[in-house]
Amino acid sequence: MFLAEYLSVFTAQVDQYSRTALITSSEIKADFRTEKIGVIRGIIEFIDESKLFLTEYIDFRYKLEKLTYAYHYQDKNGQLIFRYDNAVHKPRLDFKDHKHLKDKVISCHIPELRQVLEEILSPLAK
Repeated sequence: MFLAEYLSVFTAQVDQYSRTALITSSEIKADFRTEKIGVIRGIIEFIDESKLFLTEYIDFRYKLEKLTYAYHYQDKNGQLIFRYDNAVHKPRLDFKDHKHLKDKVISCHIPELRQVLEEILSPLAK
């Protein structure tokens, strides 16, 4: 798979969830360094005015690898709801991939965009 194909799947997922009317706007941009390496950035706004800011630095040279990533979800006032990322922390965490909650940081697996959107949209759909 090449980055262009990955981006196509990525944007199709956002478009699919946009049809629910729970997403009010989205902007996805890609910076292709090569056909197999690049950065995807985006902002998705939801019906309650919360926002998801996302970044994926992707490498497809050998297999799909998210070199760095962040899915930062905040409420309409800019307050953190959660953030998935693999940024290095000081003091160091005992795990690379983690999720920030309002009052703690926990270990997690690297999420897919679809999982993050489901986590956000599930409570909004009620």
